Amino acid sequence: MTRRPRRNHTATFKAKVALAALKGDKTLAELAQQFDVHSNQITDWKTRLQEGAIGVFGEDKAEQQVKVDVTRMQAKIGELTLENDFLETALVKAGLLSAKR
Repeated sequence: MTRRPRRNHTATFKAKVALAALKGDKTLAELAQQFDVHSNQITDWKTRLQEGAIGVFGEDKAEQQVKVDVTRMQAKIGELTLENDFLETALVKAGLLSAKR
């Protein structure tokens, strides 16, 4: 038995097949025969399409990235400021930094 060479389907083709599967007019077996792909592949593309559709109607990714914990950031700034002041004082006492700052 010879193996068929690996095929790379375009995104357009995958979307077309997945949308046909979502319609439900034909069974997976019929779609697999029509488009010459395995029914498991159609199921995978259909699932990926459904999961990706959430991004179309969901929140923007930019808005999600902007949401930050301001309190945590302010605490970190305070901690770093304290460390800098301590190290500056230590350097001045050691004579490695002038006290004119």
